[in-house]
Amino acid sequence: MLDECKALANDTRLRILEWLKDPEASFPECAGETAEFGVCVGLIQRKAGTSASTISAHLAILQRVGFLCATRRGQWTYYRRDESRIRTFTEHLHRTL
Repeated sequence: MLDECKALANDTRLRILEWLKDPEASFPECAGETAEFGVCVGLIQRKAGTSASTISAHLAILQRVGFLCATRRGQWTYYRRDESRIRTFTEHLHRTL
């Protein structure tokens, strides 16, 4: 649980999770494409205004704790939230605090 809390202790990572909660609203340029794979890392990077290496590090942290799932399609990687994992974490947090 500590790793999950650390992952959420960063504004950029929180914003990424918020954006991916409603990807069609947050990334209207790819509306309709997000349902199958998620959002391309390049769009997330552009919206965050960070370098490729920085956004990759943030996404890796969120993926490592299970909040994001990645799908590789050719040279592109797409990310989407793992709603089940997020729900399990928040329920555990609610029970223990």
